[in-house]
Amino acid sequence: MAAMAWAGAVPAQEAAGPEDIATILAQRIDRDGQGVGLAAAIVSDGTPQIATHGVLAAGGTAPGTPDTLFEIGSITKVFTNLLLAQLVLEGRMALDRPVADYLPAGTAVPRFGDRQITLFDLATHHSGLPAVPPEMMFADPADPYAAYSAEMLMRSLGAYDLVEAPGTRFAYSNTGAALLGLAVSHVAGAPYAELVETRILDVLGMEDTMLVVPPAEAARFATGHDVNGDAAGHWDFDVFAAAGGYRSTVGDMAKFVAAASGRTETGLAAAFALMLERTRPAGGPGVSIGLGWMITETPRGRIVWHNGITGGFNAFAGYADTGGRGAVVLANRVSAGGIEDIGFHLIDPDLPLRPPPSARESVEIDPAALRDYVGTYRLAPDFALSVTESGGRLFAQATGQARFELFAEGGDRFFYRVVDARLSFTRDAAGAVDGLVLHQNGRDVPGRRE
Repeated sequence: MAAMAWAGAVPAQEAAGPEDIATILAQRIDRDGQGVGLAAAIVSDGTPQIATHGVLAAGGTAPGTPDTLFEIGSITKVFTNLLLAQLVLEGRMALDRPVADYLPAGTAVPRFGDRQITLFDLATHHSGLPAVPPEMMFADPADPYAAYSAEMLMRSLGAYDLVEAPGTRFAYSNTGAALLGLAVSHVAGAPYAELVETRILDVLGMEDTMLVVPPAEAARFATGHDVNGDAAGHWDFDVFAAAGGYRSTVGDMAKFVAAASGRTETGLAAAFALMLERTRPAGGPGVSIGLGWMITETPRGRIVWHNGITGGFNAFAGYADTGGRGAVVLANRVSAGGIEDIGFHLIDPDLPLRPPPSARESVEIDPAALRDYVGTYRLAPDFALSVTESGGRLFAQATGQARFELFAEGGDRFFYRVVDARLSFTRDAAGAVDGLVLHQNGRDVPGRRE
């Protein structure tokens, strides 16, 4: 589910300290059974507050530490867009120019009529390109990106037909991020990994962030685990490195968040600022996207963030646009509810943590009654929930997202198990269902039945 916006003023709560972070992590693993190893940091003033809990591998005894390496997945896209911002400021790229202008001559890039894919389209996931190339549906799910090269991507793009004009709508695309990485590399005249190292990691002193973990560092590279808690292999990357290939530690990612939020002064301040100057809607009420960063409106301003999920890891990095308080959360297990709620809560304590699974007991409901709720509910011009019934079970699918099951809470109230969100259906004077309210991340978003 996409993160939703919050509305209305709420009183500030006391910010969490290191002991509070440790308690949250311990509850998530020990009480909720939703993790193997977790590391988190609050970035405020001075040295980041860091806590860890759990182990490097399920069944093992080696504890996670602040030096443990995690896959950060799609947070890598923020690195890619930071490189783009630097090249724009240097006058070597322009956001509204077609990406084809920044690739080798003759490169075939899909277009829709006269509308070409621009750099801004790629950065904001409005390119119209698929999430992954169609042929990747046959890739090894244990390591899907490892064998996919730039040559394969170029061939796939040459044969792909856009179904709508670029810029039309938000549709998350790893394909677009990989293409952006190729364009940045071509313009800068250096391999992507070299650009990340020299233009970002070296500048920020991020010595524990890497694309490939060398054998000498393997002992501190956590084992990933899937949603069932089973060990999952590490993912490797070729051309899709720009979309999700990096590994890092909680301390290094805290340095990155400190720089992005302005908590530390670096030579990258202008590039970070450019990343938020222009935005587009990002698939949900109150959620937008700049150059790579997702932006969610809250009662006290915007939270700028990104997450990442690989086969066995989940990561979050973000900060409050006002005040600059930031957070990092890294996990070596993909859990049913994720860890993003921890990140938002550490940034703003008034944003609630996901309740434990024991607090989400469902009640029995007559399967025939479920048909009352079937329909499409419009929450925003570009965001709707489609509620369907199948086999005596109720499901909801948000625009551009997967379908998830709903569980009865009582009355006309339902909840998700995969994310901390609830739906309350409303009825008209005649008793017919005429709308719903989505309750998520402290906000109540109404939707009318179409």
